[in-house]
Amino acid sequence: MPLNIDTRSVALAIPPIWRLAFRPLFLGGTLFSIVAIGWWIHFWTHPFNWLPYGGPVWWHGHEMLFGFGAAIVVGFLLTAVQTWTGVIGIRGKPLVVLVLMWLLGRLLLVFGSGLPDWLIATGDVSYLLLAAIAMAYPVIKVKQWRNLMFVPILFVFALLNAISHWGVISEQPQLAIQSLHGTIMLFALIISIIGGRVIAAFTANTTGCQRAHPIKWLETVSITSIIFMLVIASYGFTNVPSVLLLIVSSIAALANGWRYLRWGIQHSGSDPLLWSLHLAYAFIPLGFVALALHSVGLMENTSAALHCFTVGAMGGMILAMISRVTLGHTGRPLNPPKLVSLAFLFILAAAIIRVIWPAWLPEFTSWGIASAGIFWVLAYSIYILFYAPMLVTTRADGNPG
Repeated sequence: MPLNIDTRSVALAIPPIWRLAFRPLFLGGTLFSIVAIGWWIHFWTHPFNWLPYGGPVWWHGHEMLFGFGAAIVVGFLLTAVQTWTGVIGIRGKPLVVLVLMWLLGRLLLVFGSGLPDWLIATGDVSYLLLAAIAMAYPVIKVKQWRNLMFVPILFVFALLNAISHWGVISEQPQLAIQSLHGTIMLFALIISIIGGRVIAAFTANTTGCQRAHPIKWLETVSITSIIFMLVIASYGFTNVPSVLLLIVSSIAALANGWRYLRWGIQHSGSDPLLWSLHLAYAFIPLGFVALALHSVGLMENTSAALHCFTVGAMGGMILAMISRVTLGHTGRPLNPPKLVSLAFLFILAAAIIRVIWPAWLPEFTSWGIASAGIFWVLAYSIYILFYAPMLVTTRADGNPG
């Protein structure tokens, strides 16, 4: 975004890491995921008496969604909204406050055992509420209503987080977990919306292939079916008739699968920034297929399906997108370091192992979880190795941002 001289001088006076939201939140979110998954590996391979706020399973699910995932989503949206609206994005001291609120939530869940539960919950939920306000301001200022939908999405994030905390506080573990399942579907919704906007466009722009124009009814069915799945997941997969779960998950699988196949995956093989996006999105329809199989008793539980969404779609799409966004917004060509392709393969391996191993070799579940975790840590460590210096230094082209 072009800046006038006064705006440029103000931006240059801000340390690089605080000039746009993607810088501290991509860095913090990815580092946190490495630490959190590393701790999870240790917990599964060397069992010990660990009782964090909410319990180990809730902590793991919550922190990968609201610790890692929410950091990246907010970093992406608060950076993209500057491009979309032309309004200067959150930076400097307000960005410092936002990031500290994100960090506060992580610390409260780990070290806040002596504090009132309501204080822990409030500190954690506040981050998403502040992010929603920061997102709303530029969109409303320029009346760009098309992108206003991300504001209620962030508020729904905050609401699901609050409900999950309430489940912990009121000793309703099922409610706490159902809210996390709803959040997984919310991530699927965000990936579906953003993927529909960028994957086909990136593929056509990079390879010169003809871009398939969206089919309006197919887009509507794809998005709507995921919204229905969000409601079902929040209510509880086992609390709805199996036939309803079968119908909605099947529609979501078919619609999102058809939509995905129109985006030109066959043209993406030579560009890691493309095939990584395509392969990550494939886990969206695959996850819905797994839920459909569960609804008819062909899969014992929803774990495989949910990890299709979390490790495959979420982990893979985030890694692919932040690799592209970091290059673009630090003034570099979209040519990732060669080892980043290995990171994309590692996150794919993590997803496949996490989905398949526990189902095929249940007696070795702990080692399957640990193996998938190791690949996750390797993948995101490669990102940190190459991209952390870009996130904390000035743009390669000399521009602020």
